[in-house]
Amino acid sequence: MRRILLTIVTLSFLLQVTAQTSDDRMKAYVANLMSKMTLDEKIGQLNLVTPGWGVPTGSVVSKGVEDNIRKGRVGGLFGIFGPDKIRQAQTLAVKESRLHIPLIFGLDVIHGHKTIFPIPLGLSCSWDTALIERTARIAAIEATADGLCWVYSPMVDIARDPRWGRIAEGSGEDPYLGSKIARAMIKGYQGTDLSKDNTVMACVKHFALYGAAEAGRDYNTTDMSRIRMFNEYLPPYKAAVDAGVGSVMSSFNEIDGIPATGNHWLLTDLLRNQWGFKGFVVSDYTSVNEMMAHGMGDLATVSTLALKAGLDMDMVGEGFLTTLQNSLKAGAVTQQQINAACQRVLEAKYKLGLFDDPYRYINESKPEKDILTAQNRQAARETAARSMVLLKNEHQVLPLKKSGTIALIGPLADNHAEMLGTWAVSGDKTKSVSIQEGIKNVAGNGVQVLSAKGANITDDTAFAKRISPFDKPTEIDPRTPEIMIQEAVEVAGKADVVVAVVGEAAEMSGESSSRTSLDLPGSQRKLIEALVKTGKPLVVVLLNGRPLTISWLDEQAPAILEAWFAGTEAGNAIADVLFGNYNPAGKLTTSFPRNVGQIPIYYNHKNTGRPYEGGNPKFKSDYLDVDNSPLYPFGYGLSYTNFTYDTIQLSQSTIRPGQQITASILIKNTGNVAGEETVQLYIRDLAGSVTRPVKELKGFQKITLNAGEMKKVQFTITENDLKFYNSALKYVSEPGDFKLFIGTNSRDVKEASFRLVK
Repeated sequence: MRRILLTIVTLSFLLQVTAQTSDDRMKAYVANLMSKMTLDEKIGQLNLVTPGWGVPTGSVVSKGVEDNIRKGRVGGLFGIFGPDKIRQAQTLAVKESRLHIPLIFGLDVIHGHKTIFPIPLGLSCSWDTALIERTARIAAIEATADGLCWVYSPMVDIARDPRWGRIAEGSGEDPYLGSKIARAMIKGYQGTDLSKDNTVMACVKHFALYGAAEAGRDYNTTDMSRIRMFNEYLPPYKAAVDAGVGSVMSSFNEIDGIPATGNHWLLTDLLRNQWGFKGFVVSDYTSVNEMMAHGMGDLATVSTLALKAGLDMDMVGEGFLTTLQNSLKAGAVTQQQINAACQRVLEAKYKLGLFDDPYRYINESKPEKDILTAQNRQAARETAARSMVLLKNEHQVLPLKKSGTIALIGPLADNHAEMLGTWAVSGDKTKSVSIQEGIKNVAGNGVQVLSAKGANITDDTAFAKRISPFDKPTEIDPRTPEIMIQEAVEVAGKADVVVAVVGEAAEMSGESSSRTSLDLPGSQRKLIEALVKTGKPLVVVLLNGRPLTISWLDEQAPAILEAWFAGTEAGNAIADVLFGNYNPAGKLTTSFPRNVGQIPIYYNHKNTGRPYEGGNPKFKSDYLDVDNSPLYPFGYGLSYTNFTYDTIQLSQSTIRPGQQITASILIKNTGNVAGEETVQLYIRDLAGSVTRPVKELKGFQKITLNAGEMKKVQFTITENDLKFYNSALKYVSEPGDFKLFIGTNSRDVKEASFRLVK
């Protein structure tokens, strides 16, 4: 036994020494390299540019890129991909620059590279972190096959305002679930070894609070208390840092009156000193320069502010490149500050293995073997099906039978271009599966499909051009809306069931795509209302990047499937769900408002001193014209089967520090088919030193039950689950009474009580 213990201790010591030696080797290598670098070359490493050879992702394209690479005045490139293009640029750096320092290559790989998965908001509705990790792993394999080693993902901004278009890119309104997903994606991208040629460095964004932009208007001001930051908005970023994310992107918004890109408290005091982040920080697209419009000074002033705050790399704006030398001479910045930023960028390249082999991620044989493979497409199909949320299914209209006649109607029914959704910059729209194709693939020869467009996505030509500034405008049929609806009604009259596919264009959500109206655009509502009047069974499939205001649709349509933008295999996945090849199990990760006047609306809100809880509403916190509750709550989603929840059983009614409580509940599938259910645990602190939310998600489990099967689900609650940041920003638990809820969503729950004793 003693020999075994000595062996374990020796191995542990050797592992520690090896880890230290590896870190020491990196620091020694970088220090030696920096000792040879001129000031101009050090500042050059802080310069990230886009050459305009690939995909435009912003309003500015860099100039003189090749010449600057030769002069050592570029640290990295983004916006290009493909082994040939990457090799061309890397060769310029390692063959024609003085010190042969390799470039780092990044891209917005948000929900897949070439194989496009559902938009992140849709992915989050799977509540399946292993599945989400798998999508990031596939994305990393495809991205590295195209020469990339850095991806600007995951976006972990908490978003509670669906007017904000970038809600599509995140995981919804809840910090607990958002933190779980952040960890999963970073693990999928980075793996356990960044130097492998099929892993990429992740970049968590947008740090911080970007999802709380006022009025839901992109790039707008954000203002909130520190206590709200720490309890509600910062946890997913912290989870990403704890998971070892290699880089962080600063956000466009201000925090406490100082833009994030120049905010020392954010980038240094919090991120580095408090959280221990060791990687590098990159600005968002020209966000250094944009501090001038914020009113922070001229380009030299804001560039100095950013460097001193802790920013290491300037994306596209070239403020660092053009001002830091003069700022150093003037004493506005120090050599040490420039050195620190340069060191962090070089260390990232070292960790990626680029100094060992600058061409590590460039292999011309890889794209054919690793990109858009049959296995990747199958994974995309399965993921898309698991991301969809069944919002309504009266009279068991769904699943559809694989026989008879279907009228497939709507502007998105036979459409390839809009399937991928926003931020699919490297996706090929021509490779996507339309819903019409998917229905024919899944239903087989037993189903006759009749089709009609029925409506445009929008009837406004000016709006259509604004939606797609980098692509051809959203298509508008030259026929009048009335003629198109009439044709659709005639087609519906010949069918046994109508499937209407409506929603947004892909670029109606995403960056710079805020909307003040969340209704179906154009003539789509009139189309649905006309189809309802036919009396035919109606299934509405929604394609959108945000919650929409569809109370009228919920009242009129018997079946509604929220499919989001489902990616490359959208059509096949939607058909899998419509015909019951997959029993939908998605759950909403953001509340659907009844109208825009309720926004922001989210489940984990605080009570007022006059909460409306029924009875006479006067002088209570409510609206005169609509209920306080959302149309569909957080965690909501139906199935083709039914699940019943028994009463909660607690192992004990009190808990002390170091102890735990087990909460158990029996769940039964009372329907006729097998199904998956996401069982959700919420907790409420009934009295605290600061006001606490009415519910907070603290756990979830996804289970599969056959028809008639019953299963006991257990959750373990510890003191740590009861902690929060108090007014002094201390992470504490406080003794007192708590409620515990378990249910199928945040609204429909069973309840129990316990007490924390100290």
